Amino acid sequence: MAKNYPSGEAYFSSNANPDYSNLNDWAAHPYKKDPADSVPKPLSANYQLDSTADVFFIHPTTYTEKEKSFGWNALINNAKLNAKTDYSTILYQASIFNAAGRIFAPRYRQAHLSAYFPKNRADSLHAMAAFQEAYTDIKAAFEYYLQHWNHGRPIIIVSHSQGSTHAIQLLKEFFDDKPLQQQLVVAYVVGMPVAQCQFKALNACSTPQQTGCICSWRSFKEGYTPVYVNREPFKAIVTNPLTWKADEPDATRFVNEGAVLKNFNKVIPHVVNAIVEKNILWMQQPRFFGSFLLHTKNYHIADFNFFYVNIRGNVALRKAAFLSEQK
Repeated sequence: MAKNYPSGEAYFSSNANPDYSNLNDWAAHPYKKDPADSVPKPLSANYQLDSTADVFFIHPTTYTEKEKSFGWNALINNAKLNAKTDYSTILYQASIFNAAGRIFAPRYRQAHLSAYFPKNRADSLHAMAAFQEAYTDIKAAFEYYLQHWNHGRPIIIVSHSQGSTHAIQLLKEFFDDKPLQQQLVVAYVVGMPVAQCQFKALNACSTPQQTGCICSWRSFKEGYTPVYVNREPFKAIVTNPLTWKADEPDATRFVNEGAVLKNFNKVIPHVVNAIVEKNILWMQQPRFFGSFLLHTKNYHIADFNFFYVNIRGNVALRKAAFLSEQK
């Protein structure tokens, strides 16, 4: 059974291994109230909780401070960092999936952002060790979830950025050509490249209702392809999150049902289009109030949020298809 300790100083005292029987070591969990339970007001009228499936959500890097005050890996129990995580990625990304199933999002000793940008050999060794420590936590959380809470239920894997680095490994170890693959509804592995040849038995989703498959994309301004993408020696899975169809790689912004950006309770339709361009997803300058101030060409931070309503609808379709297949 899960333990729900008080979140005071007595608990936040060390960086020991996470204890996934303790609800404080989960950023989101169905046995506690958390930001993943939130629903944007314009969508709340149609919201209906459905607990027939589980969502295992692996959050992106929130340990980004320049000082790297915890070293290469974040503390599992730092109240300030946990609040940052909860009211950013858990609120704005994990909440997309709260109508599809129960959300489990483990806290973990995430690698510092700089682990993706090593400057020398020593940095590279530290980075590899940091990512391995982070994945050790993710694996432990998933194993604890399987043992205590899954009970054969359909599973949806969702991840972003560093979370996707770990999700790829998790899918290989637990799902790819393994018995658990039969419980996989879909995996949304977003913000990191997923090579089409990455897995033995898991393939890219090619239709909106396909199950047991992987959706992935990385968002950039139309016309811009980073140098590192051009150097990638593989063909990546790139899903259009507006059409969800491999044979319809382009979509206008008018089929974008709604983005959720800085104001969680405001849903903005028609913010961006989506075009599959080789290994990435392109879109024109987003259209929302103040968007003329947006000068970046890398839309990584909004990989999920530009398509909030469309993703919410798609996961419902895939889950319904999966449950129908089980009958």
